[in-house]
Amino acid sequence: MLLLVSPINAKEAIEAIKGGADIIDVKNPKEGSLGASFPWIIRKIRSITPDNMLVSATLGDVPYKPGTVSLAALGALTAGADYIKVGLYGTRNFKEAVDVMENVVRTVKEEKREAFVVAAGYADAYRVGSLDPMEVPAVASESGADVAMLDTAVKDGKTLFDFLGVDELENFVQEAHDEGLKAALAGSVKKGQLKPLHEIGCDIVGVRGAACTGGDRNTGTIYRSAVKELKKLIETI
Repeated sequence: MLLLVSPINAKEAIEAIKGGADIIDVKNPKEGSLGASFPWIIRKIRSITPDNMLVSATLGDVPYKPGTVSLAALGALTAGADYIKVGLYGTRNFKEAVDVMENVVRTVKEEKREAFVVAAGYADAYRVGSLDPMEVPAVASESGADVAMLDTAVKDGKTLFDFLGVDELENFVQEAHDEGLKAALAGSVKKGQLKPLHEIGCDIVGVRGAACTGGDRNTGTIYRSAVKELKKLIETI
């Protein structure tokens, strides 16, 4: 299981890199769960990240505007991201989600075929009226994306496991694998939740708060010893 850590700036990225993160995921929590950062920050983080490490960039909790999201994808790709992550916040159903993702996939793959595209839904989708989270693997498969992911839309202390049980998460992972996709899970994931995620076959676990001082994604900052601890826990499961 790979460890994805989400820094907001170059200083945090260095801490994540030194701590042993597998994927550096650039995001901006001020703009939401999967808030988009700025091109110059992505570019800077890519420049300080070893070539053999992947850099991910979130496009935001996006609206149902395929053209707008496709242009954002091209911007993130041009800035140096290897993973393009789309938060399907404003898509209300399967058809809308596929429409957004198909256009993002086309944009990304025409520019850089080896780049990865992530379709991200929300375990607590009912709280924001977005796509059913259990439909995300089918959306990713239908659109040609590479990874099906879940996060939480509302960051209020509740975790992924407050909205979906282990059996449901295992079904999500299995469906993604059946479609030939990687499965990524995030959502205020705590240290003690790494083991069950590993046991159900999760390919990528995403964290920010768990790697921050005070465990707070907004007021804390990522520090390498926390990342090292998370990485060690994963390696010893």
